Amino acid sequence: MFKGLADRLQDTFKKLKGKGRLTESDINEAMREVRVALLEADVNFKVVKEFITAVKEKAVGQDVFASLTPGQQVIKIVREQLILLLGGVQSKITVASKPPTVVMLVGLQGAGKTTTCGKLANLLRKQGRNPLLVAADVYRPAAIKQLEVLGKQLNIPVFSMGQNNPVTIAEAAVVEAVKAGYDLLIIDTAGRLHVNEALMTELENIKAAVATHEILLVVDAMTGQDAVNVAENFNQSLGLDGVIMTKLDGDTRGGAALSVRQVTGTPIKFAGMGEKLDALEPFYPERMVDRILGMGDVLTLIDKAQENFDVEQAQKLQQKLKNADFTLEDFADQLQQVKKMGSLDQILGMIPGMNKVKGLKGQLDEKELVYTEAIIQSMTPYERQYPAKINGSRRKRIAKGSGTKIQDVNRLLKQFEQMRKMFKQMGDTGQKKGIKKKKGKKMKLPFQLPF
Repeated sequence: MFKGLADRLQDTFKKLKGKGRLTESDINEAMREVRVALLEADVNFKVVKEFITAVKEKAVGQDVFASLTPGQQVIKIVREQLILLLGGVQSKITVASKPPTVVMLVGLQGAGKTTTCGKLANLLRKQGRNPLLVAADVYRPAAIKQLEVLGKQLNIPVFSMGQNNPVTIAEAAVVEAVKAGYDLLIIDTAGRLHVNEALMTELENIKAAVATHEILLVVDAMTGQDAVNVAENFNQSLGLDGVIMTKLDGDTRGGAALSVRQVTGTPIKFAGMGEKLDALEPFYPERMVDRILGMGDVLTLIDKAQENFDVEQAQKLQQKLKNADFTLEDFADQLQQVKKMGSLDQILGMIPGMNKVKGLKGQLDEKELVYTEAIIQSMTPYERQYPAKINGSRRKRIAKGSGTKIQDVNRLLKQFEQMRKMFKQMGDTGQKKGIKKKKGKKMKLPFQLPF
């Protein structure tokens, strides 16, 4: 996501940082490179023109030229303008004063609307809502079944009336929500291959019948400027309250995300960051801009960690590390916790400066984690608890069961033992108060942790 744009912008700003003073020609040259970077990222050309004009007006001022760090001042201005471009502040869902809150998801076929219904219900349930999914897409084959399967996986109820009229279904769902005590209704509506009058008329009728509080457009970020055009059409007919941008984790240039807010005036409220049912995030303009500019996104990383890591379990693990009681079973549990947070690239992208570490790009192979997990899972509970007891015949069996080589098993066990010793040394050093650490070589982490 935004990889090409991020690389170009960071290279441009690197040149500015290296200069003690900036001239107007320096800023003009930097803005030319920024313009090219934005256009290559598929940002709407009108948006690019307005953006560059706004940045230049602020950058070609005495505040920048008189600054001790003029390069950083320009970066600050670009950052502020990018944040404004994405909406400025996080835009939240409107909650009805009298339940239920009715949210209608609209969009074209293929944008991931039905799956997003499940993701949104899952996310809002974690925030204390009691959701009911409504299957109102009666035209696409298996659309109702797909939503019911998602509901079963998430343990969230689905209201369905088969191939009935979508307006009738929506009205009956509101009655059911009031009766059963659901405070959130998420309606999955029908899509089309392209915007047409019949689709819009049906959506307008649903909107009028159930008095929706939120109409959210689901758009595929991979479609680039087409996503902006679709947003414009839906906004003109329905009056959108927000956009959910899906597939922002994919190989997309990201221009749609930077254009849709400015062109339509409709805020991006959520971003789909993967295929899993928990891979939907609230959209924070400031955090997204910091990712683009290589400044990381520590707040989102903390949110993910708090959501996926159990505090009590973490405290127990910390004690085990101090006492050198850390086992392969514990390590396997940690791998699972890290995987829940997303891919390694996503996690490292949220850590400031990690994208600049030499040799890091291209060396992170998720397959290595798969092999490590396979080796550990091929062990018996006894072997995970007491890895030192794993002899030659056991290693041969583990390698065969995990589809790896004996050398791979040997390397994992050796590195794991070195790591345990290191943690024990660190624990012993921390307990010896008043004793200075001996000078010597820096301790190199012997085990390549996945985080």
